[in-house]
Amino acid sequence: MKEIILATGNAHKAHEFREMLPNVRILTLKDLPQPVTIVEDGETFEENALKKARAVYEATGKAAMADDSGIEVDALGGQPGVHSARWMGEETPYDIKNARLIELTEGRPKTARYVCAIAYVDEKGNEYVNRQTVEGEIARAPRGDNGFGYDPVFYYPPFGTTLAAVSEDRKNSISHRAKALKQFLADMGDRL
Repeated sequence: MKEIILATGNAHKAHEFREMLPNVRILTLKDLPQPVTIVEDGETFEENALKKARAVYEATGKAAMADDSGIEVDALGGQPGVHSARWMGEETPYDIKNARLIELTEGRPKTARYVCAIAYVDEKGNEYVNRQTVEGEIARAPRGDNGFGYDPVFYYPPFGTTLAAVSEDRKNSISHRAKALKQFLADMGDRL
């Protein structure tokens, strides 16, 4: 079985990758004997994803994968964007961040998108990056207990509800991360 080190310590994200890549053994930064220093200072999701995958590959010499994802809100000029996890401070709970998004989009266009860039560096140092999105809106109120992050306020019109109000399987059928992983698998073919 192929083994890939996922450049994250986020248990929710690792779970999603494991669910969507069942034929790959996914390890995370928590599985490494030494910490890997990763600086996410890129201006795009693609830059940050590639920085993370490169850092893990350079530290271990093993195949590494990373994603950088977040939410872009049109009324906020694309913010929080690449700063989605750190927006309002890394320790700020998402219920507070979500309430702030609702407040900031009150009376303004609510269009938004989830963005995910996936980067992969194989055992030989070959690099791959792709970016996918899912379009939606900021909800008027949080709804649902599934998912994580901004899912309770990300309203997906075809479902008629937020991503936190649907099952994980249903969310993964359309999510930005699922789309990026599907594209990755299609592009990699039998090389994975």
